[in-house]
Amino acid sequence: MSDLLQAEADNFKEKFEQSKAEVAKVIVGQNRVVEATLTALICGGNVLLEGVPGLGKTELVKALSNVLELDFNRIQFTPDLMPADIIGTNMMSNDPTTGSYKFEFREGPIFTQLLLADEINRATPKTQSALLETMQEGSVTTGGTTYQLKPPFFVLATQNPLEQEGTYPLPEAQLDRFMFKVFVEFPTRKELNEIVNRTILKAHGKSEAVLDSEKIMSLRDILDKVVVAENMLDYAVRLVLSTHADSEYATEDVKKYIRWGASPRATQALIKAARVKALASGRLHVSFADIRHYANEVLQHRIILNYDGQAEGVDISKVLDSIFNSLEEISN
Repeated sequence: MSDLLQAEADNFKEKFEQSKAEVAKVIVGQNRVVEATLTALICGGNVLLEGVPGLGKTELVKALSNVLELDFNRIQFTPDLMPADIIGTNMMSNDPTTGSYKFEFREGPIFTQLLLADEINRATPKTQSALLETMQEGSVTTGGTTYQLKPPFFVLATQNPLEQEGTYPLPEAQLDRFMFKVFVEFPTRKELNEIVNRTILKAHGKSEAVLDSEKIMSLRDILDKVVVAENMLDYAVRLVLSTHADSEYATEDVKKYIRWGASPRATQALIKAARVKALASGRLHVSFADIRHYANEVLQHRIILNYDGQAEGVDISKVLDSIFNSLEEISN
C-alpha cells in the first residue's frame, strides 16, 4: 500500500514539474508566480495577481489553458461592466415550430474553467460581487436557477498597484475568497532580453498539454492522502492566530499595526498548499517548511492594517517576517 501511495506522489511530482516546464516555454522567469498559480489550481483555489501592466499576466493564463487543456475566457473589468455581462442573462427567443416566445438563459463568460478577471478592481463592488458565489461554490444562481460549472473552475484576477484613479478596492469578503495573492515582479536584465527574443524575434517554443480536467481532479484526490501531523496542523493554526492583535501569539508589530488578522480560510489554504508542496517534493507528509512556503501568499491580503500601520506605510510582509521568526514550531 505504501509503495502505491509513493508511486502516486512520484506521479504528482512528475506532472507538476512537467506543467511548470511547459509554461516556462512561453513565460520567462516568474517561477514563483507559475508555481503558486499551479498550486492554487490543483487545490481548487483562486489567485489574485498584482503587478504593473505588461508583465505577462494575460499570457500566463493563456499558457496555463494550453498546458492544462482547460476552457479559457477573459473578462476586461471596467466601471460600466454589469453583473449580467459576467454571469449571463435571460433573453427572449422565438420558437419557430409554435411561433411562441419564451425566455432562455444565455450563458456569460463566467461559464468556463479558467477565467481571467483582468483589472478586477476597475469594476464596481456590485459587479465584483457577481464572482463571489462562483469562486466559493463553483456555481451560478440567476432567476432562481442554480447552474453548476464544469470543474475544475479557477479565477485568476489581476490588478495594477500603481494606477488607483477610477478603481474600487476589493471588499474583504472578495479578497478572502482568493487563496493566494501573488506579486508579479519586474523582469531582470537577462529575463527582459529573453522576453524580447521570444516575442519580437520569435525565438520561443510552443507549450504542450500535460493535464486535462480529469487528470487535475485525480491529482486533487491524491492531496487527501498526504499526512498532516497534529503538530503541523497546530502550527498552521498558531500562524493564523499570530496575525490577530489580541492573540497570545501576536508579536509587538502585530499588536501595534494590525487591526484585523487572517480568517479561518487562511488556515485551510495553508494546509492545502502545504500538501501540494509536499507532493511536489515527492513526499506524503507535510513539514513545517511546507506550511511556511506559501504563507506570504496566503496571509498578506487577509490582514488589515490599523490607522498607525497605514499612516506609517507598514509593509505587511515585514510584519509576517516578524511572525515567522518568533513563532516556535513546537507548541509548549
